[in-house]
Amino acid sequence: MDNPGYGDESPILAAATPLGESALAVIRTSGKGAVDLVASVFSRPRILREAPGNSVVYGWVIDPHREGGAKIDEVLVSVYRGPRSFTGEEGADITCHGGIGTVRAVLSTLRNAGFRDALAGEFTFRAFMNGKLDLTRAESVMELVSAKTDRSREHAVTRLSGALEEEIRGIKTLLVRVLAGTEIYLDYSEDEFTGTDPGDRDEAAGRLPDRALAENALARLRILAASYGMEKLYRDGALVVIAGRPNAGKSSLFNHLLKEDRAIVTDIPGTTRDWIEAWVSLAGIPIRLTDTAGLHAAEDPVEKIGVARSRELLGEADLILHLIDGSRGFTGEDRAFYRDSALSSPGSGEGKPAVPALALWNKADAAPLPGFLPELLAAEGAAQTLGISAKTGEGIPALIAAIAAALEARFGGAAGETTRASPGLGSARQKALIDRAIENLAEALSLADRAGPLDLIAPLLREGVNALGEITGEVSTADILEAMFSRFCVGK
Repeated sequence: MDNPGYGDESPILAAATPLGESALAVIRTSGKGAVDLVASVFSRPRILREAPGNSVVYGWVIDPHREGGAKIDEVLVSVYRGPRSFTGEEGADITCHGGIGTVRAVLSTLRNAGFRDALAGEFTFRAFMNGKLDLTRAESVMELVSAKTDRSREHAVTRLSGALEEEIRGIKTLLVRVLAGTEIYLDYSEDEFTGTDPGDRDEAAGRLPDRALAENALARLRILAASYGMEKLYRDGALVVIAGRPNAGKSSLFNHLLKEDRAIVTDIPGTTRDWIEAWVSLAGIPIRLTDTAGLHAAEDPVEKIGVARSRELLGEADLILHLIDGSRGFTGEDRAFYRDSALSSPGSGEGKPAVPALALWNKADAAPLPGFLPELLAAEGAAQTLGISAKTGEGIPALIAAIAAALEARFGGAAGETTRASPGLGSARQKALIDRAIENLAEALSLADRAGPLDLIAPLLREGVNALGEITGEVSTADILEAMFSRFCVGK
């Protein structure tokens, strides 16, 4: 049991629910002889050993080493028989009472029976190794665990259902056909080739056999690559910073979007001296919403630090909400904000455009948005101007829609996009491999355009095929798999 590693068949266990006070807790087990081991510390061992897969047995976890088999907890044991289980192995899930002491006692009893603690992601690793999941679906399991919004969950479920795997395999099939046609030409001269398709006799002209299939594959790969920005947005979320002069209503807007009184709101300018943040779901996008200190020429030393931190956050933001106090109008300080470097320099994300800003004319319930202002602010650099009231909620639905549209455009999607016609990429690993396949296929097509020799084109096509195989796990190494699954939580 020393130095356990991925890939063995030893029986493993893990708490599948957080250790804390709750009505119930679940402990997962899997591996060779797992049901027998659970039966050895169960009050009805024969019934459990004979239980069919996908059945539930009631009884007690007991300590067989104590006189009379002292009872540990009253439980339900869900029995799974391989290969019809999540991991493809036999296993048992134990539902016990959720007290911390109770869960620890059951875990200790099972360890004494012969189970070892599972490594991070080991259950999912075994499911992959036993052919129950490909790597795209394995990664989506962890996406579901960490999904921050319902939209995040929907995208992860799409991948878990196999939609991305199906698309990758479809593209790979096209490339394999192109590669096969190319290698036929390398193995047989044109005179020896007996194929009946006239399109297969293009080698002499320096053209790639089945070129149309290669172009189709490249187009589909580029669609997948373009999807990653949007999928990352829904998976990881975005930083949205609320900025503006003191007393413009930033904290009121922060509280309104959060639907709770998180920030202190007073009529005294400079109440917020440091930034505060909270996660919120807006239009299904996980958003790290940040309320900042008012931007102005502060005299107080503490307030100066708060203003400096606020300016730093502007440079890190994915979107800025700039509040203008409608009761005071558009001032020189507001105009200076749009000349700030944060709006003209790249954001923190590699390859992203300059940080967009939505201009928000606050207190529109008392001072309506002037008709000339949107055009003026557009010239200053604002992406859009909206009239809102952080106090009454006027204009907030339109603001949420504008936030979603601006973030989707920034992360590579069409403005206002809410659904996807094709599966997207769920991880940086998948994106890197898709990019590799695109690079190799594009180079192969470029060589074909220049009548390059097929013995140079074929290796490029094979590299593209191998990259797609790595995405689903058909091509993999132990080091790559261990690095990937070790990022999972224990119990998955």
